[in-house]
Formats: sequence, structure tokens, C-alpha cells
Amino acid sequence: MILNEELLAVERGEQGEAMRKVLKTLIMYGEAFGAERMVKITGKMGHAVIGTGSMTWKPVFDLMEELINGGALPRQSFTTDPRGVEPHVPMSLLDWGMFKVIFSGQERMEKEWERMGIKDKNAYTCTAYMEEVGNIPQYGDILGWAESSAVSYVNSVIGARCNRNSGILEIMSNILGYVPEFGLLTDEGRKADWIIEVKCQNMPEPQLLGSAIGFKCVEDVPYIRGLDKWLGNELTQKVKDYLKDMGAAAASNGSVGLYHVENLTPEAVNHALEDGGNSLIKEDAKVFVIDDEEIARVKASYPNPWKGRDDWDEAPELAFAGCPHFSCRQLCEWTDRLVEGLKRHGNEEVTMNTIFCAAPDVIASFNKRYPQRARRLKKIGVTVSGLCPLSYTSNPLTDNIRIITASNKLRYYSKARFYSEEELVEIITGGWNEKWR
Repeated sequence: MILNEELLAVERGEQGEAMRKVLKTLIMYGEAFGAERMVKITGKMGHAVIGTGSMTWKPVFDLMEELINGGALPRQSFTTDPRGVEPHVPMSLLDWGMFKVIFSGQERMEKEWERMGIKDKNAYTCTAYMEEVGNIPQYGDILGWAESSAVSYVNSVIGARCNRNSGILEIMSNILGYVPEFGLLTDEGRKADWIIEVKCQNMPEPQLLGSAIGFKCVEDVPYIRGLDKWLGNELTQKVKDYLKDMGAAAASNGSVGLYHVENLTPEAVNHALEDGGNSLIKEDAKVFVIDDEEIARVKASYPNPWKGRDDWDEAPELAFAGCPHFSCRQLCEWTDRLVEGLKRHGNEEVTMNTIFCAAPDVIASFNKRYPQRARRLKKIGVTVSGLCPLSYTSNPLTDNIRIITASNKLRYYSKARFYSEEELVEIITGGWNEKWR
């Protein structure tokens, strides 16, 4: 690999043995994918995918400590993914004690992040690009992130450039300040392999549309046509929220790290102005049509993770919404939807433990800007939390809890049962019956 003078000095050990090993690791990573050089990270802030201190991750924390002691520290401040558990989330004292054991590395991890220069104690979220959090890359920025939904968002909605890295390589990239140049960092790697024609009668739910795209494209880049019929051509917060959830589903059901939306996302718009958008699509790009039947087929293909259990048809015990983390606008929208649902069904409170998840800074903004909605959520029994539902459910204690969600990502990585947003609202506000079994 071709190295500049700065990196040659690192290779000679002039910045210490830890930094030399970091460089060597990233060289091996890049060469495995055919990278010929390193490119400098230009984003103003980094992000780490490791936000939960699992007891099984001791080797990771040992490595972090070795890097810190060797003087190999990130060159910029950073945010990180959310915690896996919070004290105010409803659970029994026994479960809380077991969760503390399972996540017994949390305190050590957070102290190591502080030594490495994390932004602040509120910087735990998978949606660091929210305005309230402030880790917002610019168009064309080079990044070294790993969080799949965040990589999808910054690549697609913002137009930054980032590969889907691993958590360890992400840390090392932000320490070195460079990433190997390949894949989604290159012009060729950002060209679309698929043309997705959305021909639904009504706007498809983002989680299901993203799931359909992920199933078909896997790790390829899709160019999506037809969404502007409903989304328009302006990246409002409502549109960004839709693309956030769609991209997260495509990244979990597949490995889609970048998508283009005709007349909407920045690269699609820029290329359309230059050459009609043709240069953004590969000549041999395949075409896939998504209609209402395909959306229904995808939803019907989701397995019922409760099947085979004695209590599989009993009422759910816990509902999660906000994976990826909600925006402030989504917290408002979902509050209003629950309030309306409770009125329809004549209920005063939600029918099960319900948790809305968002970044701590977003929650603080929601409480300050919309105090009536915040009070109403509390009154109807909803918990608003900064935790990561995926991490929360990635331990055996939750295997026998009947959890429901409208998040494809959470459905994919856990034993939570998927329902559409409309269905989830009906179950949370109206209760469980034969219809939902």
C-alpha cells in the first residue's frame, strides 16, 4: 500500500508501538479489499459502535486499554452507540440484578471512552447525526464509522463517504485519522447496481420497503425511483426520518450501506443536474419492481419467533419503538398516535410496558420543547429511554419475554415479533385479541 510521509513515520514506529500496530492492522484490512492507499478522515467527529459493556467483551476493553496506555488516542471527539440498559426501564429487581451482571463491563467501557475523548455523557445513540446531538458530517466527508444504520444514513441522506467497518477497525481508523480507500469511498463503488422501481398504490412503510430492498440487493447499491411521489424533492425532517428507517431495514435485512433516491438524495440530485443521473447507475444495473404485493410478501415472510412456545399466543409484555432512535419529530408523532389510539379504544393507559427510544439529547429537547406531550406520555404509561433495544434484547433474559416492535432491525436481531406501525399502535392502545395472533 502506498503511504504518505506522515504514515511512513508511523510505520517506522516514531509515534510508538501501539500506533504502528494500528497502522499495520488497517493496512491489512485495506489490502484485503484491494485498497492502494489511505485517505484522510475529514469528518469533524467520529462515532463508535460499541456502546454497551457486555461481560463477554473483555478482550475488546483490554485492547482499548492497551491503546490508551500506548498513547494511541482518537484524533477527534466522538459519539457512540447507546447503552443496553437503563435503571428507569421497567423490569423486576431480579432481572435488573441479572442485567447488571450481563452488562458488567459498562462502567469500565465508559471510563475508557472518557479517556479516549468521547463528546460527553449524553453521546450514546445510533442517530448521532440528529441536530440535537451534533455529529453531522458534511457532503463528501470521509468517515470511518461502523454502525450500520448510521453508515447508511450519512452515505445516502448526507452524501458523506464511509464503508461498513467493524467496531475495532472503526476505533483504529479514528485513532490513525485515515481509512483505506475502497468500496463506498470511491466514485465507482458508489454507482448503483440495482434500479428499484417503487410502484405501490400507497406510500410503503419504510421498514418494509427497506426490508424488501435489503433482501434483493444484499450489499449492492440501489437507485430508487418512485419515492418522490410521496416524499417530494426536499429533505425535510419527516423525509429524513422515513429514509433513516428505510435505510436501517435495508442494512439489517441485507448489508446495504448506500442508496440513492431519485430527485431527493444529494448525489442523485447532483448527478441529475450534470448528466441526467445516468453516470450514477451502472450500465448493467438490474431492475427490481416493488409493488404492494411484494411489500405484503415480505411482511408475511417474517417468522413468528414465539411459535413453539407454550405461551406464544398470549398477550405481549413489552413494546419497543425507536430502533434506530427516534427524532424529536417522531417522538411527537408517536405520542399523538398513541393518544388518538387510546381515545378510540376508550383506554386511559397503554396496555403493556411500552418504551420509546431516542438519543439523550433528543429526549432533553423533546421534554423542553414539548412539555405537554412529554407529560402525556408519562401519564399514559410510556417510558422514554436512551437505551438500545437491540442490545437490551441480545441477552438470554429476554428470550422468554413476548416483545413486539415495528422495527425491522430489532426484529432481525432479536426474538421480537414484528407488526406494522399502525398495528403496533392498535395493540399498544387497544389490547391483544385473536386478530393479532
